[in-house]
Amino acid sequence: MHSNGHSSTSVFRTIFVVAIAMLMMLVAATPMLAQSSVPPTAVQAAKLPRYASRLAHPVKRLTPPKSQVVGRPTKQGGPLDSGDIYDNGPINGNTDAWTINFGFVVSDTFNVTADSTTVTGMTFAAWLIPGDTLTSAELSITSGENGGTRYFDQTVTFTQGSCTNNEYGYNVCTETASFTGPTLNAGTYWVNLQNASVPSGDPVYWEENSGTGCNSPGCPSLASQNSIGSIPSESFAILGNATTTTTTTYYSDYACPRPQAGFHDLRDFSAHAGPSGVAIDTGGNLYATLREGGSHGAGVLYDLAQRAGHWFFSSLYSFLGGSSGSSPDGVIVGPGGVLYGAASGGIQNCGGGYCGLIYEARPSPTACATALCNWNETTIYQFTSNTDAASGTVSAFDSAGNLYGISAGGGAYGAGTVFELSPTSGGWTEQVLYSFTGRSDGGYPNSLVLGHDGNLYGTAFIGGIYACAYTNSWCGVAFQLVPSGGGWTENVIYTFTGSYTDGEEPFGLIESQGTLYGLSAFEYGAETNGLIFSLSRSGGGWALNAIHTYNYNECQLSGNVTYHALATDAAGNLYATEGGANAGQCGPDGCDLYYCGGVLNVASGTPLVTGHADVFFNLAADADGNLYGTTQTCGFGTLSRTNSMVWQYSP
Repeated sequence: MHSNGHSSTSVFRTIFVVAIAMLMMLVAATPMLAQSSVPPTAVQAAKLPRYASRLAHPVKRLTPPKSQVVGRPTKQGGPLDSGDIYDNGPINGNTDAWTINFGFVVSDTFNVTADSTTVTGMTFAAWLIPGDTLTSAELSITSGENGGTRYFDQTVTFTQGSCTNNEYGYNVCTETASFTGPTLNAGTYWVNLQNASVPSGDPVYWEENSGTGCNSPGCPSLASQNSIGSIPSESFAILGNATTTTTTTYYSDYACPRPQAGFHDLRDFSAHAGPSGVAIDTGGNLYATLREGGSHGAGVLYDLAQRAGHWFFSSLYSFLGGSSGSSPDGVIVGPGGVLYGAASGGIQNCGGGYCGLIYEARPSPTACATALCNWNETTIYQFTSNTDAASGTVSAFDSAGNLYGISAGGGAYGAGTVFELSPTSGGWTEQVLYSFTGRSDGGYPNSLVLGHDGNLYGTAFIGGIYACAYTNSWCGVAFQLVPSGGGWTENVIYTFTGSYTDGEEPFGLIESQGTLYGLSAFEYGAETNGLIFSLSRSGGGWALNAIHTYNYNECQLSGNVTYHALATDAAGNLYATEGGANAGQCGPDGCDLYYCGGVLNVASGTPLVTGHADVFFNLAADADGNLYGTTQTCGFGTLSRTNSMVWQYSP
């Protein structure tokens, strides 16, 4: 925000932005997003050109005397008024306000506490130039910040109630819209206002409140403005009729996480879409796949890109099925931003099904005349038989452009492989670097990373020399593959014992600053307990340390708590997703994370996101320390098992 001492700079910036905006309107016939600046006085505002985005930010911040509080002057917290679904607190009148016309969108969250709640209206406080009357605005109710699932999106007519002139020259007026709205289940939603219209065409602002005086569940509201990002919340109330019976709550078996600071639902998907974890490119764009859906029902490759503080979804490619591939299984970002992934299908039958394929996807080399442009997908390798790396997936690139991956089965002994795909002038060639035997060298590999030293490191689900009753096999190994002559040599760098010091069934290996981190689990009585370990060089070998283990004493709860995925940010901070088998016992007991799943800062043991179902199964971090993942069984659209979503946590 700006001070009044910068008003001359702000006016210059405003005029500059206006000039650019008018030029863009002539070229593209769409309003341009501009930065906010200090508002002029009411008289100045009437003289300035329109289409500039301005924050109605006064010179000083004062708490008005009670005589100046407008709108709902008697509402000072406490139970909801009759007919209120959610009330974000009384109108202030003299703090700030935010532009909601000329394409600028302000979004606020509101909570619904009971299923089958019908929305019938909204009240909010508008700052208007004296003499203006708000006639209409576009109002939408969505599962995300002006996005995701849309439950309502219409231009509605507002009726003006009482107005009070505030000390900055604006009329602060209560505005009420009545409409036939959606019926919502218990959960958190976003209400969005934009394209507000007054006869004069002057700016319209939404009064800021920040939740003062609000005792509704979920207060204060989370809020954002599309050209800025996160902002303080506003004064408003959502009106409607709620039933007295709640059948789906935040603590139900398959409910999504309750609203919490920093956690955002970026995109909801339909039931059983099967979203993969996300890959992040250097520009912060997210890429992932859906195993179902698309134009042919065989899966989708998509991206989420952030522009002007909002996330936009694009379908990049719809899989065709059959020999062209289906049910894609995530992607990695390769050189030049090209995407690589694995899919089912192919041209060779491996007995129980086709052997699978590896594909690449890249933007079309020719200019696209529309905003929605499909990428080009090319199959670069089709697996040939059970002794090949059948149903392989890709993991990493080296500096020479070689692509490495694993298969959980296949190979010379049927216990899995590590393979390499190398680009040549005639296409891509495959080489199986190692076939596991399922014995002391490991079997069924489930993770692979390219180390900073140029060697490959991974985990194998079984194998080793120690028997584990839970898997009815050997406990698993961590391995290293080293280039040797014309081939590769495998070294087992750790053999798991199944004890509480190291666990069994290792998976999820990552590397950060030369140290390997992974996940395992151990049996304690009838319970399964998760374990996070590190592997680092020690003398001439490797040493494993259990750096975080589920602790019964943390909440005095039973076990059956495990970890699903790891990620590190650019600063080397380690994060994990945590879940377990007791999701049906979720409740407001202060120990939700240990029953029901969440996202954990491993070093401190601090839960960053607490869940109410075990839905966090993958994890990624961007260069700014934001965390991302997807859920398979919920999205804020319905707070039930019918949706999935892409989520973001911003520390």
